[in-house]
Amino acid sequence: MRYFFEDYSFDTDQRELRRGPELIPTAPQVFDLLDYLIRNRDRVVSKDNLVESVWNGRIVSDAAVTTRLNAARTVIGDCGEEQRLIKTLPRKGFRFVGSVREAPGRAAPAGVGSAAGRDAPASASPPHLSIVVLPFANLSGDPAQDYFADGITESLTTDLSRIRGSFVIGRHTAFTYKGKLTKLKQIGQELGVRYVLEGSVQRSGNRLRVNVQLVDAETGAHLWADRFDKTIADLFDMQDEIVSRLANALQAELTEQEARRSERSPHPSSMDLYFQGKTTLYKGWTPEHAVKARGLFEQALALDPDNLEAMIWTAVVDLLVGVAHMSDDKAALVATAEATLMKVLSVAPNHAMAHLYMGTVLMASNRGAQGIAECERALELDRNLAEAHAQIGMGKFYMGRGSEIDAHMDVAFRLSPRDMFAFDWLMMVGFARLQVMADAEAIAWFRRSVEANRNYPLAHFALGAALALLGSQDEAGAATKAGLALDPTFTVRRYRLNPQSDDPFYLARRQRVAEGLRLAGVPEG
Repeated sequence: MRYFFEDYSFDTDQRELRRGPELIPTAPQVFDLLDYLIRNRDRVVSKDNLVESVWNGRIVSDAAVTTRLNAARTVIGDCGEEQRLIKTLPRKGFRFVGSVREAPGRAAPAGVGSAAGRDAPASASPPHLSIVVLPFANLSGDPAQDYFADGITESLTTDLSRIRGSFVIGRHTAFTYKGKLTKLKQIGQELGVRYVLEGSVQRSGNRLRVNVQLVDAETGAHLWADRFDKTIADLFDMQDEIVSRLANALQAELTEQEARRSERSPHPSSMDLYFQGKTTLYKGWTPEHAVKARGLFEQALALDPDNLEAMIWTAVVDLLVGVAHMSDDKAALVATAEATLMKVLSVAPNHAMAHLYMGTVLMASNRGAQGIAECERALELDRNLAEAHAQIGMGKFYMGRGSEIDAHMDVAFRLSPRDMFAFDWLMMVGFARLQVMADAEAIAWFRRSVEANRNYPLAHFALGAALALLGSQDEAGAATKAGLALDPTFTVRRYRLNPQSDDPFYLARRQRVAEGLRLAGVPEG
């Protein structure tokens, strides 16, 4: 079997580890240890597992195991401090956490043998979310600006590799294409990836322009493009902002592209179904979409019970149905979501998205401070999680601190200005405005939410409530009608039954919203 991760190829038949074209000398026991960790990367393996497999059950000391683990990390450019690829889980064991692609047969040394100087790492179809970030071109005419363009390339490569299930070509391999005129389809074939991202940086006076485009490596079709045109302040802060915005936008775009591919497949895989489920939810949070999305995630898990991403998103659907008042059983749904996320975190304790949604579960069940801490942990693991900033703001709203929401939402929108779930963030700002009695401002935010996605019934009901509180009865009725067309089961009674916390200020202002819903014509239930 051949395994590919970052710039490395690992051939179990030839017992070779290579970084690009370079053969890396690897001691037999270290090779066996890597082989075992990579093959069992979907779970945590204990010291006893390693001893049984690598040492054939012989009695060995902890120091011997540690020495071999350190040697394994060294040959793949990892270390005990960073643990980028091999993770030690105290009192539990070890896990290979790098993104891996596998293919049968002998691994041809990258950089040798093809007409273009490289061989494709595999003849199999490229994996889901496989991408190379080509070195951004410096169009400024000033070689001194190369460092900025290279910095964006390297940071974006690192940040995209944090997307679970992604396969991102390492920066060292990507930089071998710097300054070379190579067709993008050829690059895709040579590297075995579905997508190529290319971009350019141009500085003129005190302004900086960054252009970027995503290309389908198999067809050469342009899929997506964006441009950043900003006044230069702090270059490093600007680089971080550009990279974060690109990483968020690309994750949404790549998910949508993978879903489109999977819809054309007569035999969708577990990951195909997972992508379809996510894009179904992106269309809007209605009961119909929730049922369809959960069904797709369940099908994904039926094909692969270890698909953690599908598992997380079943919890997201349960949480959504509960907190968006699509069911009378909010407490049971939130508890089910919590149990699912606990299962995921027991297997993958550093899964940023699992921590994020566990935070949301805690906030939705009267544990706001704990929920905020979980979201902060998610941001430690992935700085680009705009949703985590938004959820922290929502948590403070549930705690009766709606006046504090703006700072968190501002960061969320800066990181992901066109986020697929921005309609929910806009609605929550509207609720926070109602909490501080700024009803006219609330209406403006609710209108923005509805404009961002008309398939969110709760935003229509919220708009109707705010309009009714200000006496605009006709408009309120129209908003309610639109909401009931999407969710006919919504009632004032259900809204009253399902608060997110017991904070007295939050509850008092929530009662006022319930009265607005009644005035807007929402059925009492």
